[in-house]
Amino acid sequence: MTEPAFEEFDPAGTCDCAGCVHWRRAMPGSAGGAAVRHPAGARVVTVTAAAATAMGAGPAVAAVAPAAQEGPEAVAAPVAAPVAAPVGRQAERSGAGQAEQGRPGGARAQAAQPGTLRSVSRGEILERARRWTDAGVPYDMTRNWSDGYRQDCSGFVAMAWNLPANAWTGTLDDFAVRIEKDDLRPGDILLHHDPADPENGSHVVIFGGWTDYTHTRYVAYEQTRPHAVRRVLAYPYPKDGGRYVPYRYRALAPGGAGEPASGGAGEPASGGGAGQAAAFPGRAFFGPGAGNAHVTRLGRMLAARGGARFYPDGPGPRWTEADRRATRAFQRAQGWTGPQADGVPGPETWRLLVTGGGRDIPPEGTPSSHGVTGYPGRAAFRPGARNAYVTQLGRQLVKKGYGRHYTAGPGPEWTDADRRAVQEFQRSQGWRGGAADGYPGPETWRRLFS
Repeated sequence: MTEPAFEEFDPAGTCDCAGCVHWRRAMPGSAGGAAVRHPAGARVVTVTAAAATAMGAGPAVAAVAPAAQEGPEAVAAPVAAPVAAPVGRQAERSGAGQAEQGRPGGARAQAAQPGTLRSVSRGEILERARRWTDAGVPYDMTRNWSDGYRQDCSGFVAMAWNLPANAWTGTLDDFAVRIEKDDLRPGDILLHHDPADPENGSHVVIFGGWTDYTHTRYVAYEQTRPHAVRRVLAYPYPKDGGRYVPYRYRALAPGGAGEPASGGAGEPASGGGAGQAAAFPGRAFFGPGAGNAHVTRLGRMLAARGGARFYPDGPGPRWTEADRRATRAFQRAQGWTGPQADGVPGPETWRLLVTGGGRDIPPEGTPSSHGVTGYPGRAAFRPGARNAYVTQLGRQLVKKGYGRHYTAGPGPEWTDADRRAVQEFQRSQGWRGGAADGYPGPETWRRLFS
C-alpha cells in the first residue's frame, strides 16, 4: 500500500516506542538510535541501566516484555515526564494510518481522557504560543525544541495546550471538541486534516482573536516555514480554507492564574473577584515612562482583540500613545466612559483581555474623536508620527486627486508630503490661514472621507 504523505509525518528513525526513546536519551547524537536495531513491532524493549553501560561493547542486555501494538498510544496517552516525546513514522503507519482510512482506531479512540489532561486557560495558551513566536522557533518536523515539543504545527499546538506528549494533526481532535465559527475564541484552533486524501497535507493554526466585527480576518499563531509567526489571516485559511474546522481544547480552564490585583482609577470592579483578575500587575506598570514586559503583553492582547491597527510596528516594551489609544478603544468597546476609559488598564480591563472576555475593539469607521467617524485625533498627524492612520489619510488624498506631492506613495510615517497634500485639500474647501495649516482636524477628516 502506498504510504500516505502528511506534512506532519516524522521521518524514519523517530519511533516513540520505549526502546527508541531510551536510545535517543542515552545517545542524543545517534539520530533516534538509528544504529540500534529496532525491536519487533509487538514488543517494547525496556533497557536497564546496566545494559546502558554496555552499549559500546556489544549487544545490550534487555528485558523484553509483551506490550500492546505500537500506535497512537504514544501520541495521546499522558506521560509522567514533562518533556514530550516525538511521534514516530512507524506509529503513524500502524495506528493512526488505520484510523485515517476509517478502520477502528483502537487506542486512538481511548487517547484523550478528560480527567488526565492538563488544565490551561486561554491566556496561558496564547502566552505559551508567544514564547515560540518571540523566539522565532524554526519549523522542523524531526526536531524538538528545548521545551520538548516537536517543531512543527501540531507540536506547536501540543505545546500551547500543554499536552503531556506531542500530537499530530490526525489526533489533535482527540484532545478537543468541535465548535462553530461564531463560537471561536482566543486559544481555539483551526485544524485541517483530511483522512480521505492525506497526501494533500494537513495543517493547524491557533486562533488569536478576530481583528474586526466582520469576522473575516483573525490573528493567527502559526508554526510554519521558516519559523513560528504571529500574523493576520483571512478566515479560515488562505489555502484549502474550506477544509479547516474550529476546535476547542477539552480541558480549558475558566480563567487565568489569580493574584491580588491593584485597583484601577474609576474602572468597574471585576465580577470575578481578586482571584479572577488574572495576575494584573498593577497600574504602576503602565502609562507614560513605563517600559516592561507587561506593556508588551498588553499590546499583544489588544492587537488580538481588534486593536492591531493601533500598532503599525507591533507592540513593544515601551509605553506609547498607541498603547493608550488601543486600551481606551477596548475600554470604550465595553461601554465604559469617563475615568473608566482613560486608556490605562485596570484589573477589569486586564481580566477581560487575559480570559478573552468582553467585547472586541470595533473596526475603523466608528466614532473615535470629536464625533467624527474614524477620526483618531490630531495627535496621530504630527511630526514624527508613524501609524496606520497616516497611511489611510494619504491614500484617501491620492484617491481624491491630491496626491501630486507624493513621490514614493503614502506610507505610515508622517512627512511634509502629507502636510502639503492636506493643506491643498483644505484650501480647496475655501479655508485660509490657520484653517489650512496642513494638519487634518475633525472637519477635514469628515469632508475627506465623506
